[in-house]
Amino acid sequence: MLLKFFICGVLVANLAACSLPKQPAIQPTSWMVAPERTGSAFKPRTDFWLKVGSISVTPPSDGKSMVYRLSDQRYEKDFYNVYSAIPGEMIGNATRQWINSSNIFSATVGQSNSFFPYYTLQATVEEFYGDYRVRPEAVVTVEFFLTVANGGKTNPLIGANRYSQRVTLKDNTPGALAVGQQQALAAILKQYEVALYQYSGNLPKPLGQ
Repeated sequence: MLLKFFICGVLVANLAACSLPKQPAIQPTSWMVAPERTGSAFKPRTDFWLKVGSISVTPPSDGKSMVYRLSDQRYEKDFYNVYSAIPGEMIGNATRQWINSSNIFSATVGQSNSFFPYYTLQATVEEFYGDYRVRPEAVVTVEFFLTVANGGKTNPLIGANRYSQRVTLKDNTPGALAVGQQQALAAILKQYEVALYQYSGNLPKPLGQ
């Protein structure tokens, strides 16, 4: 008798489960950080091309999830609000387009291009998160490394430049963070293009030239 009740109970539970409407899977919201350069371009000083190489991002901001800093030691990843690409690719593409628009080099190509570069720009993104310890702020810190291909004859490093920006957010929403990070990255690229233009006027002789 107990076995019959148990079997009946299982059948009723299965029927009830089958009758429940299926809940749609929660899809993460995707955000893009892609500042665009405005204003007049520089007067070219070189006919060489520039290649934007690897852009590394330090943890915990090296994944697609947005990162929030909640205390000095506590960082939290938001798996429901993500970037449309991993930050290294997203920032690298934005940097390439920005420098192309600045007209400092004859052309600026991406890492996947088969073109052999005489000059390469790489970067390390040290900070890329929202800081909510005191007030909501977007934090972006990038160090750029410009190098020349010279066959190892001399130090290939032309210049290393580090910039950090904080932008106060209008609220603590993910959308506000994406806007703030875009503003911070734009401010950094605007500063770096001035240094890059200075380098372009006195570039060391590359390999084979």
